[in-house]
Order: sequence, then structure tokens, then C-alpha cells
Amino acid sequence: MDTAKLKEEALALRREKHQMIKTGLNAAVECNHDLAIVYTPGVSAPCLAIKDDEDLSLELTWRGNVVAVISDGTRVLGMGDIGAAAAMPVMEGKSALYKRFGQIDAIPITLDTKDPQEFIHTVKLLEKNFAGINLEDISSPKCYDIEDELKKIMNIPVFHDDQHGTAIAALAALLGALEVVGKKIEDVKVVMNGAGAAGTAIARLLLEDGVKPENMTILNSKGILFDNGKRDRVQQELIAKVNPENKQGSFADAVKGADVLIGCSAPGVFNVEAIKTMNDKSIVFAMANPVPEIMYEEAKEKGVYIYGSGRSDMPNQVNNSSVFPGLFRGALDVRARQINEEMKLAAAHALADLAIHSGKLDPDHVVVDVFDPQVPFAVAKAVAKAAIASGVARATERPANYRDKLSARP
Repeated sequence: MDTAKLKEEALALRREKHQMIKTGLNAAVECNHDLAIVYTPGVSAPCLAIKDDEDLSLELTWRGNVVAVISDGTRVLGMGDIGAAAAMPVMEGKSALYKRFGQIDAIPITLDTKDPQEFIHTVKLLEKNFAGINLEDISSPKCYDIEDELKKIMNIPVFHDDQHGTAIAALAALLGALEVVGKKIEDVKVVMNGAGAAGTAIARLLLEDGVKPENMTILNSKGILFDNGKRDRVQQELIAKVNPENKQGSFADAVKGADVLIGCSAPGVFNVEAIKTMNDKSIVFAMANPVPEIMYEEAKEKGVYIYGSGRSDMPNQVNNSSVFPGLFRGALDVRARQINEEMKLAAAHALADLAIHSGKLDPDHVVVDVFDPQVPFAVAKAVAKAAIASGVARATERPANYRDKLSARP
């Protein structure tokens, strides 16, 4: 896939269309009677109903199907801190995926501030307009504090997709890969290369799902992550779990005998001989974007058995586009107040089950196809069930249409 040509096409598309999403009418406004129902005087009835019960705004307005995709532009894809205005195409593109795969109306918003408290205050003020918040492309470590504080003070789901969407996709891919190689998650030795927002979220979710702390090693660009007195609070939490002895070492030390190597780091850093020292039937997910830590052909030359990356032109694309549309669809359909660990794990296992039972499972097919229409529905069903079971849903049962397919929303 020619990246330069794709960039030219992306720019040409936006010059032609100017926008990737747009609003549309969902009610007839063709006569004075229609106008009186859609607007005044009829509109006063839902206003007063919501005044008495604010949760009705999730049923009587578009709010119940609307997610805000919000960024400050401080860590945008592989481009870094490019600012609020330059981040808008990414937020708009993400919103288009919400509509395409989840039938969710997503609104792209960029906030022109780098002050975490100003960001938190502004998002909180927007709460009554949305059923959920997708935080996007915010630099670490402030992304942890922003998400944690918003989850405390808001009564709708707040989800930093760069962390948790990536983690769910990685866990789902790993479960599929482990099925192929005949290994169990509690037995495998895992190396996580990358200790930023995505890497630490993957590590935390894998530990939650059964990877033993003594079987996990986390690295940054300098080697094995240890306590040097300068780590952020999430890194410190992970060090306490997986490296209580505060051992130090190199990439080569970490990967020797490992079953799984996951990267959220930098281009080319896995293209070394040390990869050959991994265990039999090794699994490598090279998720740096757009250029992975090692390319497919190079990985295979070094004996990697199952390879995945974030790219669509290679086998096993580990893509959070298979996650967030169904995740929020399920959360919105049961009016969830938050997205918790139970819902994240349910999403990962739903994706893995789809891949495992697809009839196509092999070393080059351990993940789902994002365009498979079953994907968002399977995730939504599992997430909605987990939300109800864990007590974070306003609804007490899943919608009736979850028995067969998602409702077709305009």
C-alpha cells in the first residue's frame, strides 16, 4: 500500500467533500403542523418532561445516540503535538467510523488548551449534550488524570480510546493467537515494549485477563522498566506488580524465551537478532503506526510464527476500529453510566470468539475483519450484558432487538 498516494487521496477527498460527516433530519418538517411539533409550541412537552427527569434526555432527544470525540491535539497519531485545529481531521474521521460501524452520531470536538484542568472543566460542562465521551489523542501522562477525573465527576461513559480501545483489540488478537498455538494466557511469558498510554493499558488489561505478573516484562526505549524515581503513577503501579525486585536489563534480556512480544513503540526496533531467541510458535504484534516495529516479511525471516500490526496491508490488523463502535453501541443501548473493566473484557472476548469460530482461524487470521457486520453487534451484545451485570447500566435488560440484530438507526 503506497502511503504517499493514500495521503494525496485523503487530501483530495477533503477538498472535494469538505467534511466526512453531516447531520440529517429524522422527522418530517413539511408543513406548519410538522413545524409546530418539531419546534414550538409542541417542543415544550419534551422540555418539561426532561425538566422532571433529566435521564429522559437520553430517550427524547438525540443525546442518547451521540458521542463526543474530544482531543486537545497534543498527541495525534504519529504526528505528535500538532494543535487543536490540525487534530480535527482525525476527530472527524473517527466520528465517521462511529457512524459507519456503530450507527452512532459522533461529534468531533477539539479544545484549544493544554491545561488539563481547563480541559476537564470544559468537557464536564458539555455532559448534558452527549451519552458518552471518547477522549482521543491526548499526551501522556496527563491523559490518565484527565480520564480518571472525568470518570469521577461525570455520569456518562468516558473512554480514552488510545488506551483502552487499543488494549481491547490487542487482548482479542492475543486470545485468537493463543488458540492457534495451543497455549493458555496464564502460562505465556509476555513482553510489552512501550510504556506510554497504549502500552500500559495493554499491560493492565492482559494482567486483568490472566497473564501472571511474574510472566510479564515491560520495556521502554532504554530497556526493562524499573523504578528510577521518575516514573508516572501508572508506570509505578505496573512496576510494583510485574517488577517488584526492580530488575534492569535490555530488550534482548527481556525477549529471550518469551512467548509474546507486543509493541507500541517506534519503527524498526524489533528488527534485531534477539527476536530469534523467543519461544517456539512466537507471537509478535508490532503496533507502531504507521511504520511498525518490524515488518511482516522480516518477522517471518526471524522465525515469528504469528505476526500482527496496525496496518491493513498485512495479516492480522490489530485495529481498535473493531472495538469502539460496538463498545459504545452496547453502552448507549443500556444507558450505561460508565465503561468498566468488565465491559472491556467482554468486548475483547466477544471479538476473540468471533475470530476463533469464524472457520478461518490460522496464523494469518487471528483477528476479525472490521467490515464483518457481525463485529459491532457481537461486541455491543457482550458489552451491554456486562454493563447490566456489573450494575452500571440504567436499563435492567438488553433491548429486544439484541436477540437478532442491531436496530437500524438513521
